[in-house]
Amino acid sequence: METLDALEALSALSQESRLQIYSLLVEAGPNGMQAGQIATALDLPPNTLTFHFDRLRHAALVTVRREGRSMIYAARFDTMNDLLGYLSKNCCGGDAQKCAPKSKSQKKTARGKEAAAIR
Repeated sequence: METLDALEALSALSQESRLQIYSLLVEAGPNGMQAGQIATALDLPPNTLTFHFDRLRHAALVTVRREGRSMIYAARFDTMNDLLGYLSKNCCGGDAQKCAPKSKSQKKTARGKEAAAIR
């Protein structure tokens, strides 16, 4: 992923409604969701939803297809994965294990150690 593509994707996701839309589509999986279902779930009027879909499509984060009278939107997982790769490609000096997300128990242990160090 190029820097300008990453900036476009991050910019599109930096608005609350678009982030909620994208999260719903990621949760829905590759089959996507009907635009009407998304509008209902997020209580957004159709014209507002169309505006946000256009921004997400322009950033290559979603696709759209017609099924009968319905428009089905789906997250582009390839773009999401490229963005995550772009953001983490030089993470921790190339040692991916250091960059792995911590489990809840690891976070609690780390907070306990920080609290003990402060005392």
